[in-house]
Amino acid sequence: MGAAIRRSIPVRTFADWRDPPPGFFEIDMVEHCGGPKTDGDFVHTLTLTDIATGWTECVAMRVRNQMLVIEGLNKAAADLPFAMLGVDSDNDSAFMNQSVFDYCKGRGLVQTRSRAYKKNDQAWVEQKNGSIVRRLVGNGGLSGLDARNALAQLYASSRLYINFFQPSFKLKSKTRDGARVHKVYFTPATPCDRLLAHDSIEPAIKEKLKAQFKELDPVRLLQEMRTAQQILSDLAAHGVRAETVSTDASDVAVFLANLSVAWKDGEARPTHRKQPTAKHWWRTRVDPFADVWPVIEGWLIAEPSASARAVMSRLAAMVPDVYASEAQLRTLQHRIKVWRAERVRDLILGGRRRSADTPVEA
Repeated sequence: MGAAIRRSIPVRTFADWRDPPPGFFEIDMVEHCGGPKTDGDFVHTLTLTDIATGWTECVAMRVRNQMLVIEGLNKAAADLPFAMLGVDSDNDSAFMNQSVFDYCKGRGLVQTRSRAYKKNDQAWVEQKNGSIVRRLVGNGGLSGLDARNALAQLYASSRLYINFFQPSFKLKSKTRDGARVHKVYFTPATPCDRLLAHDSIEPAIKEKLKAQFKELDPVRLLQEMRTAQQILSDLAAHGVRAETVSTDASDVAVFLANLSVAWKDGEARPTHRKQPTAKHWWRTRVDPFADVWPVIEGWLIAEPSASARAVMSRLAAMVPDVYASEAQLRTLQHRIKVWRAERVRDLILGGRRRSADTPVEA
């Protein structure tokens, strides 16, 4: 059945888009599995990017499922300020199935697909997967209902911030001169600005967009995004949801005041900060010099300037069955270096203790 559905859906390449009106979307899914792809019920993101304006919607899904894809399309269509006219996906079985096919047919959506193993056919949404989804969520593993809800909370704020306040480039023309490709871009604009400038958008929709834009506070949206990112970071690292952080007016003012010095703390996005790790103090293999170290220490005390190679030669002469080769010379050099540093430290600190204990004569 899947193969028959796939054959019935026409192929659209990256060069076939031309200049479509707003409403034609590329769609794709991002799996939040925490690194290399593994089996498991991980949270997914359904990404939809409008070709004409760059308007992007992200929908958090508990698992990868064709019925949840339909629910995600319904949610995105309800949130969009303009009508959805068509969807273009890859050949994933989550999209190439009877349920999604019937959904698109029943709502009059133009359904197309990319060529197999040709990611450039999905260039618009693939770019948003990196610049929006991965930049916001990071690469941590997310699973469970709490992670899905936190991700939905993040997307509820980020969709407004990105579509109304974050400008992006759009390619105007591309010409090739031998091996050199010359690209010309339109002036950077937000997806909202492109909608307002497009002739196919009705005046009533434009007025609604303008009114919504006036009510939005980008600082509050950014704070809400950081709060959701902190929850996702804790869930990815520890599996525990962080405590809810309030976002009243005073907190927004503090957040705004801290933005000017946030760079001093390093990475501002909680989802991209490195988690603290325990110091690696234990040995990963047996110490090859543990049995003979008292002998080596005696040699070093008697001859402080002896090199590690000379000590290795004496060991080979003393225990030829164990130390005949110099394969462990680097390990011995490191052990001697550490031992000498500890001796110097003991001499310095010991001298200080003796001088401190010596009474001062009047």
